[in-house]
Amino acid sequence: MSRIGKKPITLPKGVEVTLDPGNRITVKGPKGTLSQQLHPEMIIEQENGTITVSRPSDEKQHRSLHGLTRTLVYNMIVGVTDGWSRGLEINGVGYRAALEGKTLVLNLGFSHQVRLDPPKDVQYVVGERKSASDPLALTVRGIDKQVVGEEAARIRSLRPPEPYKGKGIKYAEETIRRKAGKAGKAK
Repeated sequence: MSRIGKKPITLPKGVEVTLDPGNRITVKGPKGTLSQQLHPEMIIEQENGTITVSRPSDEKQHRSLHGLTRTLVYNMIVGVTDGWSRGLEINGVGYRAALEGKTLVLNLGFSHQVRLDPPKDVQYVVGERKSASDPLALTVRGIDKQVVGEEAARIRSLRPPEPYKGKGIKYAEETIRRKAGKAGKAK
């Protein structure tokens, strides 16, 4: 049995879950509504404020879908109650981020500014630098974990961190393995 798949999910107060035929699940909560089509062969049951996911057989495909289905439902419930966020750090001389309304404006050493509009139900939060050598904090927030992760990856891909000076955009928890520069002239 899947250890993750057999854990029941308790529904917090203020969250409504609707299960439609064919395993279409809709979760409504204080932060919004999420809907997703899950694999039709998985068995999802809701009773007494808990949701349980089980599998119809021990086939390899059903075993691999068991934990995935439970995790997808859990991520939807956490998203509509607490939300998801992904932190980014911007390092580099002259590298800046600012918000103009909801649009994120990035100066990343290009000849032009990069402007990004957030997807639906996603917002950007820009922190401040404590000093000139500190990184600039940028946070992507939303209710759908997958969309938040994809948006953070899209921002990071604009200027990935380079290994020599560490300039670029990196995830907050990411560590960059630094390389030594050119070796000096041998005498």
